Amino acid sequence: MATRPPEQGKPWELAAHPRLPKGKVVGVVVLDGWGEAPPDPFNCIHAADTPTLDALKKAAPERWRLIKAHGTAVGLPTDDDMGNSEVGHNALGAGQIYAQGAKLVDLALASGKIFEGEGFKYIQPSFESGTLHLIGLLSDGGVHSRFDQLQLLLKGASEHGAKRIRVHVLTDGRDVLDGSSVRFVEMLEEDLAKLREKGVDARIASGGGRMYVTMDRYENDWQVVKRGWDAHVLGEAPNKFKSGLEAVKKLREDPKANDQYLPPFVIVDENGKPVGPIQDGDAVVTFNFRADRMVMLAKALEYENFDKFDRVRFPKIRYAGMLQYDGELKLPSHYLVAPPEIERTSGEYLARNGVRIYACSETVKFGHVTFFWNGNRSGYFNPELEKYEEIPSDTGIPFNVQPKMKALEIAQKARDAILSRKFDQVRVNIANGDMVGHTGDIEATIVGCKAADEAVKIILDAIEQVGGIFVLTADHGNAEDMAKRDKSGKPLRDKDGKVQTLTSHTLNPVPIAIGGPGLAPGVRFRTDLQVAGLANVAATIMNLHGFEAPDHYEPTFIEVVDK
Repeated sequence: MATRPPEQGKPWELAAHPRLPKGKVVGVVVLDGWGEAPPDPFNCIHAADTPTLDALKKAAPERWRLIKAHGTAVGLPTDDDMGNSEVGHNALGAGQIYAQGAKLVDLALASGKIFEGEGFKYIQPSFESGTLHLIGLLSDGGVHSRFDQLQLLLKGASEHGAKRIRVHVLTDGRDVLDGSSVRFVEMLEEDLAKLREKGVDARIASGGGRMYVTMDRYENDWQVVKRGWDAHVLGEAPNKFKSGLEAVKKLREDPKANDQYLPPFVIVDENGKPVGPIQDGDAVVTFNFRADRMVMLAKALEYENFDKFDRVRFPKIRYAGMLQYDGELKLPSHYLVAPPEIERTSGEYLARNGVRIYACSETVKFGHVTFFWNGNRSGYFNPELEKYEEIPSDTGIPFNVQPKMKALEIAQKARDAILSRKFDQVRVNIANGDMVGHTGDIEATIVGCKAADEAVKIILDAIEQVGGIFVLTADHGNAEDMAKRDKSGKPLRDKDGKVQTLTSHTLNPVPIAIGGPGLAPGVRFRTDLQVAGLANVAATIMNLHGFEAPDHYEPTFIEVVDK
């Protein structure tokens, strides 16, 4: 569902902008997890020392403004849906709004087409004599998965021949309240009991906390996936229980327990045997719609030649993802819902018009500033014009222990790329606001925000030296509000009176700022574009490169007025 889809066979050549010159170096900075919220002690961006970004704000309204980064502005079903880094970077790079993740799945489930598609037909033969395994995040956070979608999938699969179903649950506590795992497991157990009344052998088989079991990303720590493999596939884990509810309740009795980090567990029968290991002939569906934390498991489930850990056994299964998680790798090769076909991204247009592009981030966000920016596409559009550089993220160390992350290293790489004059666009993602914000550590997040500001200064100083232009924005909110709040906006407190920490993304708008000595006189933000979002950024960047944006793109933020 692109806005104003392009005509097939349309030429790639971009028209010259009538008033903006070509040839200026454009620095594009995406601050990850950096929204705008009222100042208070739980707004880490406000609490941090950020002189560079504070100075940019003084250019409002002509060269600093707020834009939408959640809900319908990024293709999600409603404005109650938080944005995330994947859909955010898709919108930033695509210049168009596409139906995304949850929305695609909602449409397929509502129409019933999900049960008529190639992916479901591929797994269906296993229902006759095998088990259907569903693996994913048990949550209604709407960032990686949604509980109501799992409910519809269970109902539909049982109506379409699944006689034996095993659910492997990953507890959340990151996009939803810590402790909510108990209620989600209770609700799931109620649904599975109803299926059993109808003659379907449906049970929870294994699980664990999302940050410790199964859901690693960007090959950061394969041991996380191995713990999941051992529990889900082999039926082996240090913790064994008679039911899913007993598992989460008992594991949460540990005073240090947290839904995100619950240890792996398996459910066993009265003889101590696991109730749901994955066997030859079974079907497996990973029901998360968001890609990043399913790709590693998908590789383990699908690749015959796999060397990241010892799988012990590699069952012959029929595996499908809820969506295809990596379009370039074609992974998984079967999926229940077809991905949005993001075509004619700004990256491809600019590469086809001779613009030399450098993109850089650290591991945890490298895919965002390349793959997701380019419409879920790996690799280069033109290797002669593009260079993508990944800085390894810290591994084995929580981000709140090293909150500066690789912000300064990214900035130094960007500075060198700008000063080399080998590139027309230098694009980076600075991850601190999001990754440290997710830990819930307010002091560490403040340190991370300060480091991000210092990184921005390095990049803007380089842009100044070459007479270039900068565009600074963000992909969604996070660090600007670290407190859970009631409907009136007051922070919620626990039974001991401590403010409950918010670790999720937010619904807040994000800033966009433009500037630099290369910005033509009279360039300012339009006043007639009150409601706009991340998808409007691509046309803006194209203009600053001296091109008119394609007519099917969301409109540019800028205009040129006579001074």
